[in-house]
Amino acid sequence: MAITRLGPNQDITAAKIAGQINFKNLIINGDMSLAQRGTSSSGITAGGMYTIDRYGSNLTSIGTWTQSQSTDVPTGQGFGYSLKMDCTTANASLSTNSLLRFGQIIEAQNLQQLKFGTSNAENLTISFWVKSNKTGTYVVWFYQEDDDRQTGKTYTINSANTWEKKTVTISGDTIGVIDNNNGRGIEIAFILGAGTDWTSGTSPNGSWEARVNTNRAVGQTVNLADTIGNTFYITGVQLEADTSASDFEFLPYDVNFSRCARYFYYLGVGNAQSVWLTGYTNTIDWIVAQYSFPTQMRTNSSLTQVGTWSFGNNNGSIGFSRQSPTATTFGFLSTGAASVFAYNPSDGGVQFDAEL
Repeated sequence: MAITRLGPNQDITAAKIAGQINFKNLIINGDMSLAQRGTSSSGITAGGMYTIDRYGSNLTSIGTWTQSQSTDVPTGQGFGYSLKMDCTTANASLSTNSLLRFGQIIEAQNLQQLKFGTSNAENLTISFWVKSNKTGTYVVWFYQEDDDRQTGKTYTINSANTWEKKTVTISGDTIGVIDNNNGRGIEIAFILGAGTDWTSGTSPNGSWEARVNTNRAVGQTVNLADTIGNTFYITGVQLEADTSASDFEFLPYDVNFSRCARYFYYLGVGNAQSVWLTGYTNTIDWIVAQYSFPTQMRTNSSLTQVGTWSFGNNNGSIGFSRQSPTATTFGFLSTGAASVFAYNPSDGGVQFDAEL
């Protein structure tokens, strides 16, 4: 094995080790391996974050869906999971504003190397494995929020119920500037159905433009909502600064978890964190405890209590929380004093949400 020796003016960074570029994939959890919110969610009729970490959905007047983490994957490619969309209530006659899309928003400060807004703006290539019973033309849409700019491009599923690898390349944006902050950088969305409000314009075909809603899904011929039982699977999503796709970059589970936990973290059932938290009695009715997150979150998160928490022989609820991106302080309202408390291992937990 060759050893790379560094010169006096060189250093090792996370981006370059022994000549190999790491973290080339701008998408987080592209192999769909982490699903902190759960592995399946049914009855979906509106937008939200449901299963696979870092992937949000947007739905308007386009049927009812189940989203799940599936083990149906392309053979021999190294993937263990895919994201599956399954139509459970159909809508064969779309309204003008009907829309079904899902995808990921990338943090702006993670995109500065693209040099958008300059003559050196980098081209982008997104590659992914996809499978559906519905053949035809689909759109992948890119949106840059800071300067309200977009582009999109079509790809075709050729064979029903067959895993196919797709590659889409778009130009760099020499006009729109991505702010250097922890806000929204670029959204990448896979469109599965759209009404004429989104399809009646002219396609930007991979070139950036000021946002025009009618251009968002131009070229989309498939309405995945037209029949109950229609399915769409995707995995191996990779976005990189290049004009061609490279092999998918697999990351260790702990690295992938840390990257996802910056945006959403679930302390509770199914998570390998301690059930017990030690606190102190503030007054006769309040118990206070501190908890440090496993990784720094993007910003102060919203907090949602899940299930039952117990304090000795009493049950209680989170009354307040004071948070920073690195830690939180809970205030639990209880009917009696206690110094140790726990969430119920069958249904309890706390969700911390700092999603874009």
